[in-house]
Amino acid sequence: MEAIKAFNDWLNGIVWGPPMLVLIVGTGVYLTLRVNFLQVQRFGYIIKNTILKMFEKTELEEGEITPFQALSTALAATIGTGNIAGVATAIAAGGPGAVFWMWVSAFFGMVTKFSEIVLAVQYREKKPDGTWAGGPMYYITKGLNMKWLAVLFAFFGGIAAFGIGNMVQANSVADALNTTFGVPKIASGIILAILAGLVIVGGIKRIAQVTEKLVPIMAVFYVLGALIIIIMRIQFLPAAFASIFAHAFTPAAAAGGFLGAAVKHAIRYGVARGVFSNEAGLGSAPIAHATARTDHPVRQAMWGVFEVFADTIVICSLTALTILVTGAWHSGLSGASLTTLAFNEGLPGPGGIIVAIGIMLFAFSTLISWAFYGERCVEYLLGTAAGKAYRVIFLPFIVIGAVGGMTLIWDIADTLNGLMAIPNLIGLLALSSVVVRLTKEFFTTKA
Repeated sequence: MEAIKAFNDWLNGIVWGPPMLVLIVGTGVYLTLRVNFLQVQRFGYIIKNTILKMFEKTELEEGEITPFQALSTALAATIGTGNIAGVATAIAAGGPGAVFWMWVSAFFGMVTKFSEIVLAVQYREKKPDGTWAGGPMYYITKGLNMKWLAVLFAFFGGIAAFGIGNMVQANSVADALNTTFGVPKIASGIILAILAGLVIVGGIKRIAQVTEKLVPIMAVFYVLGALIIIIMRIQFLPAAFASIFAHAFTPAAAAGGFLGAAVKHAIRYGVARGVFSNEAGLGSAPIAHATARTDHPVRQAMWGVFEVFADTIVICSLTALTILVTGAWHSGLSGASLTTLAFNEGLPGPGGIIVAIGIMLFAFSTLISWAFYGERCVEYLLGTAAGKAYRVIFLPFIVIGAVGGMTLIWDIADTLNGLMAIPNLIGLLALSSVVVRLTKEFFTTKA
């Protein structure tokens, strides 16, 4: 067991090390250049045709979901504990400058996510039950004719879902309920498994119906809490922004409980937490977006640009600014504890409850969406029956994760989560000309 752990730690250091982060961001830079900075040039058009049309009625056929439901499912997976704990970890390890590099990764990540969705919709397949199936495994198979690489992605994704999308999330919920309300972890795990089961058993249609209601509620709830704190401490906001930009390029000196951080730490942790948070380049979100009803791949892909913007530029930034304007980052704490301290400093009493409820909602939504991602990966490998069996197998691991068991599986799943990115990035780079062609086609004929 120790040998397995040692090997996984070594592999994880490579998978989530600087070379992989450079590859993920570098892919985003390359794709951004190829589509002429679409996230800047077309941003107004994208907002007008995504979030401002979210309540428009869409005529659906059997098995289909709306573009907004697809976004909600993908956002449910990406808006997770990374937005609360991950951002705090980046600041604790890399200083305020990490926030700048988180923004950089998100800026280019918008086009990475856009490209993933373009390809996912372009190469998707309709199943006998009327639902669409798509994602990296499909565009790698059909676009590159490299089935072995697609199999690797699906294998990594099917197992990774048990860690990043299941046990880690369940543990976060159980921990938050135990710390804030004294609920036993085993009780949280059982209740969470039952609630998740009621949603997951209905497949993508029910998951989409739940997430389209849950995501806006949880996002507004958390955003309002953070905004209230920032507005109450508005006098500290200029200094917070100044520290973000200053320490992006100069070391952050030790102060209070903060131990100081070199610029390389700001870059590494900022980029890493940005990628963890918005999942651009990992290949997970296009699995959800491929199920939407749309008349063109680019129309659905615009939701991907908004997705990264909402997740990282808005929600992660609000978490970061709350930590900075309250001065909590000097405490020496990290993760969810640091964010909880910041909210308690800003709103004594309700602040900690906002974070606890935020973690619960964010983690639950991530859990049900990743159940679908894992199911689709297994379905690609072994067929529809295996996919349905996956739903049943997924549920007991929620209870295991809640009580903190099988930590090694978490670690292995984290490594596999990173390994998912490699086949996906190969597909994105190799099929970039398809993305460019479809983008030009859309803005010439459809826009």
